[in-house]
Amino acid sequence: MTRRLVAPMLTALAAAGIAGAAADAAPKARETARLRAAGADAAVAAPRERRVVGLAASSAAPVAPAAAARVRQMVVFRDGHALTKRVSTAATTVNVAGRRCAVGDGTALAALGRSKPGRLRIRDFGSCSSSPRDAAGLLVTGIGGDRNRGQRGWVYKVGRRAATAGAGDPSGPFGHGRLRAGQRVTWFYCVRAADCQRTLVVRATPTTDGIVATVRAYDDAGDGVPVEGASVTAGGVTGLTAVDGRVQIALAPGTHRVVARKEGLVRSFTDRVEVP
Repeated sequence: MTRRLVAPMLTALAAAGIAGAAADAAPKARETARLRAAGADAAVAAPRERRVVGLAASSAAPVAPAAAARVRQMVVFRDGHALTKRVSTAATTVNVAGRRCAVGDGTALAALGRSKPGRLRIRDFGSCSSSPRDAAGLLVTGIGGDRNRGQRGWVYKVGRRAATAGAGDPSGPFGHGRLRAGQRVTWFYCVRAADCQRTLVVRATPTTDGIVATVRAYDDAGDGVPVEGASVTAGGVTGLTAVDGRVQIALAPGTHRVVARKEGLVRSFTDRVEVP
């Protein structure tokens, strides 16, 4: 009798214990599930937040492009007169046989077009278009009243060297970089193809009573020689260089403009010198 009552009672107690344990475990299981879900949500949210932050960073105002270089340009016409100015090399368009062709920034042709030295005549040996990359085949055949004739015509130098690429070539005058700020660009009418006349450069050194000017003439490769008989004008006073290309000129204290010329050669840029 006792055994028959105890066995069912133990079974009932065991069942009650299991049910109680199950009842106790249910809230814990629900809490664990909630925490796991929260963790999963957080794990998903974190990358989303990072993406939003990254998007905000990438949507910041872009850096403004650098302004196009300004160069010092001189255009020397056949009669010897010259137009000199500082000019931007910003991208522009030029008229080629009745259509507009794009010219990229940092090129000698962009600077020439913007300086407006007179009517430009340009021939296209490529396929110029609305894209600056197609301007490499553009050739300047006339500036103002001076037009190319046979083997004579317009060429340009950067510094002391003749350019080896077209004036509109986006790779630059020598094929390895566009014009830089402050560079000097000289356009002149070459009278002997493949052996253009030399271009003059004058350097003035101040002294206590004036200047000593040195004049050199540079060929297409940029090789220079001293020039005898060049006229150097500064402050309204003119002197002739000796065999070593030098001349001393007496000047009053102050700022003076200096330029060198010689028949058959391309005149120099005009520079300033300060006499103490």
